[in-house]
Amino acid sequence: MPREYDKLVRDRTPEPVEDDGERPVVHTADGSEYSRRLAEKLVGEATEFRESGAPEELADVLEVVHALRGVLELSESDLQRLRAQTAERRSRFERGVALERVEE
Repeated sequence: MPREYDKLVRDRTPEPVEDDGERPVVHTADGSEYSRRLAEKLVGEATEFRESGAPEELADVLEVVHALRGVLELSESDLQRLRAQTAERRSRFERGVALERVEE
C-alpha cells in the first residue's frame, strides 16, 4: 500500500527508499512551487526543533534557510547584512524579553 508524503525532501532521500526495494515517486519542484515548498519546509523544520530542541533540527532549519537564500538570490553576506540592519533598527533576541500584553 503506498504511503503519501507530498513534501520537499533532501536530494538523496529517494536513494535509501530504492535500496529498500521500494519505488519512490518524485518530481522536481521549480519556480513558485519550489519556493512554496521551501517555505512549508522551513515551518516544518522549525516546528520539529521547537518540539525536540535537538541541535540537528536546528541545523535542518539552517539548511532550508540556505536553500531559500539561493532562491532569493541572496549571498550569505547579503543575508548577514540584512540581519544586522534589522537588529540595528529593531534589536535582537538576547535578553529574553516576552511581551505579555499592551494596556491602554
